[in-house]
Amino acid sequence: MARAQGPYIWDADGQRYIDFCNSWGASILGHAPSAVTSAVARVARRGLSFGTPTEAESILGQLIQKALPSMARMRLVSSGTEAVLSAVRLARAATQREVLVKFSGCYHGHVDSLLVKTGSGALTLSSPDSAGVPPTLAQRTRVLAYNDIEGVKELFRREGQSIAAVIVEPVAANMGVVLPKPGFLEELRAVTTSHGALLIFDEVITGFRVAFGGAQTLYKITPDLTCLGKIVGGGLPLAVYGGRRDLMEWVSPLGPVYQAGTLSGNPVAVAAGIAALTQLKQRNPYKALDHLTAWFVEEIEALAHDAGLSIRINRIGSMWTLFFNNAPVVDLLSAQRSNNSIYSTFFQQLLEKGVYFPPSPYEAAFLTTAHSRAVLKKALTSIEKIFKKLPIQ
Repeated sequence: MARAQGPYIWDADGQRYIDFCNSWGASILGHAPSAVTSAVARVARRGLSFGTPTEAESILGQLIQKALPSMARMRLVSSGTEAVLSAVRLARAATQREVLVKFSGCYHGHVDSLLVKTGSGALTLSSPDSAGVPPTLAQRTRVLAYNDIEGVKELFRREGQSIAAVIVEPVAANMGVVLPKPGFLEELRAVTTSHGALLIFDEVITGFRVAFGGAQTLYKITPDLTCLGKIVGGGLPLAVYGGRRDLMEWVSPLGPVYQAGTLSGNPVAVAAGIAALTQLKQRNPYKALDHLTAWFVEEIEALAHDAGLSIRINRIGSMWTLFFNNAPVVDLLSAQRSNNSIYSTFFQQLLEKGVYFPPSPYEAAFLTTAHSRAVLKKALTSIEKIFKKLPIQ
């Protein structure tokens, strides 16, 4: 790709696409919104990086804290991966335990101990999911099925005294969008609390996307630690981890958990984050985005029905996934039962018509405040033509 503006992105050959990836959810205001680009240009003229704290970091922190009160203290970093690995290190130090619990299909960045897959059973030791990850490190992670609270309870009955933390996307978005079943997040909160383990919400995608205060505000769950990224940086490399005051006091220089980065909280990225969050707070576009996205996916579902196709669309707010599946998608296993071959054909044909959907069937699609009904109707016209050509399942 060469450039982007509003709901569009242009490739190196000059072809324009309606963008439904939007920097994997980061561009909720559309590409290159003037409020953000102006702030970046203004601050960049004063210097790109100082390697010292700035007043702007405190301003951004206050904006985040008011939106997510669970983040009593926080640290700025440069990527979601860095936020997660820092939160995991902190959790292990604060609990003096080593075992982590994650869920199949949830992605938490390329952190060694979280790039793992299950063994032969849900409660067995895990093995590396990437070259370069030592098996001994992966074996400190347990992988369970998303939405399977009974599996969580059984694991805690067996190993509760060794578990440092459970990390979860409160709304999964890396096996496609998968919503938590009623009670799942509440039960996670209760189980971790009763066993002295920490609950980490990975809101790198859902933070400021599903609501201004993220999924934890929407579902009224208070995690111990939260990881933010994407929208919080306004399109620039910036992420945040934070949580309870007593936990964050473990981080240096107050405590023994070391974490630092030359570009963490650099003034340009912070300026972009402040501008983006200020716009979202002032405009409060979430209800309008929810209604627009609901209309759009309902239109897609109607077109699929008319074409004799079986699809499922999981949605929350302005994030959603289209599965070529005739059954509910509630976890990784049910997502994998989708017809990915048809999705690949669908994606390629959309691309030829100037519509950019997620290339993978396991990724989320997003709408932004720059997507008008007129733009979406153009996309629907292309979708309708392609649906009519796809083989009926």
